[in-house]
Amino acid sequence: MTLRSIKPLTLALAVTVALAACQKTEAPAETAATPEPAKPLVDLATLKTPVISFQAADLDSNIAACTDLNGFVNGKWLAANPVPADRTTWGSFELLAERSLEIQQKLVENLAAQTDASGTAKLIGDVWATGMDEATINAAGLTPIQAYLDEIAALDSAESIAALMRVSYARGQGFVFGFGPSPDFKNSTINIAYAGQAGLGLPDREYYFDDKHASVREAYVAHIGNILKLAGADEATATAQAKDVMAFETRLAKVSMSSEELSRDVSKYYNPVSIADADALTPNFKWSTFFESQGLTQPEMFSLAQPDFHKEVNAMLADVPVATWQAYLRYQTIDSAAPFLADEFAQENFNFYGKTLRGQQEMQPRWKRVLNTINGQMGEALGQEYVEVAFSPEAKARMQTLVGNLSEALKARIEGLDWMGEDTKAKALEKWAAFTPKIGYPDKWRDWSGLQTARDSYVGNLIAASEFNYKFNLAKIGQPVDKTEWGMSPQTVNAYYNPLANEIVFPAAILQPPFFDANADDALNYGGIGAVIGHEMIHGYDDQGSRFDAKGNFENWWSEKDKIGFEERTGKLVAQFDAYESIEGLHVNGKLTLGENIADLGGLAVAYDALQRELQTKKVAEIDGYGQDQRFFMNWATVWRRNFKPEELKVRLTTDPHAPANFRAIGAPSNLPAFAAAFGCKEGDAMVRAGDAKVAIW
Repeated sequence: MTLRSIKPLTLALAVTVALAACQKTEAPAETAATPEPAKPLVDLATLKTPVISFQAADLDSNIAACTDLNGFVNGKWLAANPVPADRTTWGSFELLAERSLEIQQKLVENLAAQTDASGTAKLIGDVWATGMDEATINAAGLTPIQAYLDEIAALDSAESIAALMRVSYARGQGFVFGFGPSPDFKNSTINIAYAGQAGLGLPDREYYFDDKHASVREAYVAHIGNILKLAGADEATATAQAKDVMAFETRLAKVSMSSEELSRDVSKYYNPVSIADADALTPNFKWSTFFESQGLTQPEMFSLAQPDFHKEVNAMLADVPVATWQAYLRYQTIDSAAPFLADEFAQENFNFYGKTLRGQQEMQPRWKRVLNTINGQMGEALGQEYVEVAFSPEAKARMQTLVGNLSEALKARIEGLDWMGEDTKAKALEKWAAFTPKIGYPDKWRDWSGLQTARDSYVGNLIAASEFNYKFNLAKIGQPVDKTEWGMSPQTVNAYYNPLANEIVFPAAILQPPFFDANADDALNYGGIGAVIGHEMIHGYDDQGSRFDAKGNFENWWSEKDKIGFEERTGKLVAQFDAYESIEGLHVNGKLTLGENIADLGGLAVAYDALQRELQTKKVAEIDGYGQDQRFFMNWATVWRRNFKPEELKVRLTTDPHAPANFRAIGAPSNLPAFAAAFGCKEGDAMVRAGDAKVAIW
């Protein structure tokens, strides 16, 4: 059993953005006497976490904007705000996340105190109460997952392993591969099943082979042994089994695709096959039997993504000893449940994944960990409560206006492209016209009836939620895509573009400094939330989003000439980011981060154009000695104010499609003539890319 619940394979191209908290106001009741104001579930005025907003006092006069915009805007703050012990990064995003968690904590404490709660309030309250009951969790030890360990101990053949995999998936507990619904690449109105690679304990296949990760591999083997010893294995057995598990995962890694391969070629997710063809590819793991065991009607086809991976799993069922499979499944079962088990298991899991791998010095307090779990298992349920106190109708209206302004600016940029032919341009505009913006929270909330929780077992509640969520997702296969559904909860510190729906989505938590401030000048808002909106729109035209048409289908709408022109321009952006050295000897991967860098460059340019339109009817005096264009770019840099632990940075350089924040602060502005003009920068300055080095795409 694993509490890493099986999730649908998400193909949305996402960018991390920020969180806001705006008080929602209700109209007073009509009574003859002056009504006493209702006491809100959460008083936002009592929140302790500050927000980051652009302040001229933060600027470092010793660093010129034309030399390093990030250092000029953020250097003083970054030097004064190191990463806290329970974090691996610290900056604008993290402070906003802390503020969100404060709101959520107050909400769930109130919900858990309601003895007569029902619906989502009961679900959230039960998980919170059991998650915070440390004494009961510690006393339970491995008891909550013992039945699953007993199943593994009883395995005696390849057939029994395959049978256990079918049973475990039906419970929402996944081993080896990912499985779930997503729209059909060729018909985005219908959901089909996707099965893809998984099963690795390290962040990327590179970790299993590259010499620079040798120390991490050594620590990982020790961690596997420690988990097995905590579960009762003696030293010799744990050591031997840890080596077997590492060899097992290394074999999977050899046939796994890298983060770069998967993020920069979405076609790797789409390999439509019939059930008969899938069965022929993996005769030791019949997909016909698997679909039946999940309660699914056998489809005419599904996507067996990364087929070489599945072929290898099939071979491993035949030639890997049962004892090795047992060691692997036992370790994965315990380790994935470890954060929710007794303290010694949670601590060991943190020691490797938090401290060794990412440089986090202290485990987060239990209340934060439990909130993160609630968000993972029933985030939309909590979001329904969150928006009642932290998102106003006025905030949504402001966001709709900004989205409209950015949309018009994007249209004008597409129409004015001099490198794109008219036929391709017409298709680009067709896609622009079909964009669907989603702001704040879903119009239709998810139905949670059927999920049963109680106050007796934390792990028991999470097991129930995992199975409930898995079955909820399975029910989508073969059904029309629900256009009202969201891929993120309202309180999530994020936003995303989904190419299969051609939609841009902004959770409620975004309207807060440094992204949006109702009391700020236009420059700050367009350099913050405006650039984020533009970023998400441009994702529809990045190196992967541009492979989907206006309806969200995986179709080529480019002329050959325009495609070549596009790739020439994006190639320059790859080269730009490849040249950035993040840690001594370690550079940014320009190809891995290409989609986000395209979106940053185009989004910032679109936001700047929208600001100029806004300023046509206004005369704004300098503020703190800076004009609107300067404040626009300075707030863009403020958004990317972020410190990293070196270990965290190393993981991200291998796996994260986003470049480190300091390079995002400077990368896009250095290509824009408007930035050079705003600060009087000259050719030869570090922040001015000129000639063939300058990148202009959208």
